[in-house]
Formats: sequence, C-alpha cells, structure tokens
Amino acid sequence: MSDNKNLPEDAQPTDAQVPLDELASSRAEGMRPSVAPRRRARDRFETAFQQDLEPDSPASARRARHMSAVEPAEDGDSGPRTQDEPTPAGEKNVSSRPERRRVPLAAKVLLGLIVCLGMVAGAVALWVGGLDSSMRVSDDQRAELDEALADPAPAAQEVQGSVFYALIIGSDARQVDVASRSDVIMLARVDTAHATVTLISIPRDTMISAQGGVEKINARYNYGPAATVRAVSEFAGVDISHYVEVNFEGLEHVVDALGGVTVTIPEDIPSGNGGMAFSAGEQTLTGEQALAYARERYNVSGGDFGRAQAQRQIVEAIVREVLASSPVELPGLVGQLAESISTDLSVADIASYALEIQRSGAALTIYSAATPSYSLSQGGVSYVATMYDEWRAMMQRVDAGLDPNDAAVQVPDEQLQNERLGAATNAAGPRDYAGLAASAGLTTDDVASLG
Repeated sequence: MSDNKNLPEDAQPTDAQVPLDELASSRAEGMRPSVAPRRRARDRFETAFQQDLEPDSPASARRARHMSAVEPAEDGDSGPRTQDEPTPAGEKNVSSRPERRRVPLAAKVLLGLIVCLGMVAGAVALWVGGLDSSMRVSDDQRAELDEALADPAPAAQEVQGSVFYALIIGSDARQVDVASRSDVIMLARVDTAHATVTLISIPRDTMISAQGGVEKINARYNYGPAATVRAVSEFAGVDISHYVEVNFEGLEHVVDALGGVTVTIPEDIPSGNGGMAFSAGEQTLTGEQALAYARERYNVSGGDFGRAQAQRQIVEAIVREVLASSPVELPGLVGQLAESISTDLSVADIASYALEIQRSGAALTIYSAATPSYSLSQGGVSYVATMYDEWRAMMQRVDAGLDPNDAAVQVPDEQLQNERLGAATNAAGPRDYAGLAASAGLTTDDVASLG
C-alpha cells in the first residue's frame, strides 16, 4: 500500500481510488474499527441477568424445578422422581421435595358433607339410644317379659303390615301414695295394614283365679309385667306381643306438648276425686284437665266404668294428635312420651309401625269399648264380674278388626270357630250371671253415651 499520510485531507483516496488488490485483502481479513471499543463495568442488574442465563446458576435450577412440576411426563416417564429414587448419571436431581397435588374443590365439599352427616348421624344415634334407655323395662323384669310376649303375626298375604295385641298398663302413683297402682288395663289390637286400632278396657277389679285363690286382675301387677301379660292373655284368649306401661303424671306433660287434646265429655261432671268440674260437650283439655278427667270416678255415670271410658278417650286423643303432628314436632313428642312410658318397644319399632300405618294409605280408625261386666260383692270385697257370652262375642269382633260395639255385624268364620277368643278361662265370676248382672248396682251399660 502506498504511503498517503502526507496528502491533504481532501486529497485522501476513497474506496474507488484504492487499488482493488489491497481492498480485497483488507475485507478478507475483516474490517477492524480504527478505535478500540469502549468497555464499561456492568451494573448489578446486568450482572444478575447474565448469571440467570448461565445453566448452573440458582435461577436456572429454580426454573427447572418449576417446569418439572407443571409439565406432563413424557411417554415412558413415570413422573417426577422422589427423594429416594436414584438419578441417572449426568442428570441433576433438582428437587428433593415430594410433589404436592391440589385437591379439587368438589372433593373438599363432598368430604365436608360426609363429615357433617357423620356427626349428625352420631348425634341422632345417641339421642335415640337415650330414648330407648329411658323407655326400657328394667333388666330384672325384661327376660321374663320376653318369655310372656309373642311375636306379632303378619297381615294377610295381599297386604303388607303387622297385626298384634299390646297390653297398656296405667300406673297412677301420686305424691301421697306409698306404692303405685295399676289403675288402667287396656288391651289394644293394632292392624297397621288397615290403619285400625281397637282399645278395650278391662276393669281393674275384674275377678280372676290366681295362685289357687281369687283376686282382682290388677293384683297381678304386683308380680311384674310378665304376670300381668299372662293374666290378660288368658282372659282375652289372644297372644300379646308388646307391653306399654304409662305413668299418668307424665301424660300431663305429653298433652301440654301437644297443645291439648280434644274430647267429647258426655255429661256435666261436678268436682270430685279428680279435683275439677267439667261441662258436657266437646272441649280441648290441658294436661292438668285431661289428668283430672281421666281420674274422676265418683261423679260420673257408671263409676269406675265411666272413668275407664274417659281414659280411653284421652289415649285415643293422644294417638290422633301424635300421628297428625309434623316431622318437626314429632321428635319432641317422642321425647316427652319416652319420659312417661316403659315398654319392650324400641324407638325403631315404634317408627316402623307408624310408617306401616302411613303406607297403608287408609284413614286411621280407632275403636273403643269395655269388657261387658257388672259389679259384684263377695265376702265383703267389691269385684267386677264378667258377662261371658257378651265378652266372647266382643273378642270375636275385635280379632276380626270390626267395631267391637256393633253386635249386628257379620263375623268371619275364622273368629267364630276360634274357641280361645274371649274364653276367659281364668275369670272367677259366676258362670250363671244373667240374674246377677240384671240386679247389679253398676254395669258397663250404665256409662254415659258419647252419642
């Protein structure tokens, strides 16, 4: 290359004036700037950015862990490796923590519902168990009672339900009494398939033979529930499947919980041993009034027979009100009833029978009657004797599910041929009773008519 340093500035050769061989040689070697590039120190932001781009930097490791958590595994890959799983040679294990999986919201909601339902079910089970315990017949009487009770009979094949007899005992222990008394004896026939209940009062002073002597049927109560079940079963000629003992004082609270019960009082009743006076006609009674009405026997027609009619009215009214209660009200009523009764039935049993009645689709029918009887005095003791023919005919109608008071109704052959029904083989009253009944001071026919 020729020396051009001494030429004036406007005389310096241009690219067009440079020889072609020198220009080609210069471009082949690469054009170098005539001034060296200026280098300045990186600030801390540039340094950090550059380090992040390096493959072995902590930032690159963090990105690798993040990508391994969110990217799906390739074919043949079983997913992220755990801490204990070996790492192939040449590959870094960038994560030592197990993968955390998110639980879907729906699963959380479902789990919460299951827990809540479990808690509710547990509370209900405890509540029902408490009711069963409070209603249970004492352990020392239960074994013998179970032997005396029979299994309920199934309904006819064309319908679903149960038919059974239950004994209802009413004890009326007051504060001035030393011991309780069996003031109420009722035989109930329940036909859940046809929604029919029949209540039959058996006078507490009914004369029976027992232990080689004569006594009143309510004396069997002193020997326990099983003895009473056997005595009534033999008297009525039927198998008894359930036992219910009712405390009168407790029924007062049940009636109040129901908001009162409506009954038809057949006559004006002055205040007597019940402690209250009543006017004839339909009335809604409070618990206190219902208890007084069910106790009165001095100022009612028929005496003890009239009181038995009032007791059946109260029981019938309670049954109707309970069955008419809403599901919201029912648990409280069951709790009140549980405090007032002792029975072989569990809460589940009662609920099952109630459901059978509801599923029948029939309107509830409740019949009510009393054992045909008359007053009789023997040896200075006041008894009640049985009218045998009338009692047998009544039990045939009862067992057939008919109105026990309708003597003109046609009874099926099955009941007519059943010699056990109403046989009253343990009754001790005279078998020739027509004259005695006609001249008796009181009979079941002397009760005031309900109209």
